[in-house]
Amino acid sequence: MNIPLPTEPYRSQLARWPQEGQHILAHYDVDSVIVYQAYRPAIGEWAIRNGHLGGPDFSFKRMSWIKPNFLWMMYRSGWGTKEGQEITLGLRLRRPFFEHVVRSAVPSTFNAATHRFATREDWQAAVGASEVRLQWDPDHAPSGAKVERRAIQLGLRGATLAAMAKSELLEVIDMTAFVNAQRAFAQPLNPLLETPAESPLLVSAQEGN
Repeated sequence: MNIPLPTEPYRSQLARWPQEGQHILAHYDVDSVIVYQAYRPAIGEWAIRNGHLGGPDFSFKRMSWIKPNFLWMMYRSGWGTKEGQEITLGLRLRRPFFEHVVRSAVPSTFNAATHRFATREDWQAAVGASEVRLQWDPDHAPSGAKVERRAIQLGLRGATLAAMAKSELLEVIDMTAFVNAQRAFAQPLNPLLETPAESPLLVSAQEGN
């Protein structure tokens, strides 16, 4: 199935991807970054028809999690087989917006050894004030097996979610047929498995860099 994104064999990409550490693996260019979400048909099909997120079934009151790593989304949705996650969307976001989201994110859990907050109280205050959560979770192979590399997911709410859903959204890509076609090949190093071409994306700690 054709999609408006370049794809490559998974095992070719695996050979060049970092094997451990925290990395934002994504398909991106100078202007945009692709992130993924999976929805039930009522939400996903509405977004495909209208070119943005919304409609009577989409809630702007809940936190919504986006994932730039295609295989992390496939793990989460069971390659589009889990109830309520049958429609896979690729959302092309403006790159400056995506990078701003990453920079403004507050980790979902407190870790005094690695976080920028001096105390748990400081972190809790930041969580309450922020519209963006960040989690580094184990990345996964096509089969669903964990790997050493960590993948990012970002939870959005409030005005940031509203911007992601419409004003900062350049394109809604229906990935569902592609996901369904590739599901049969989702085994380690299967030469027939194609996934969107992804590379590590480095986000500067400061705006405008």
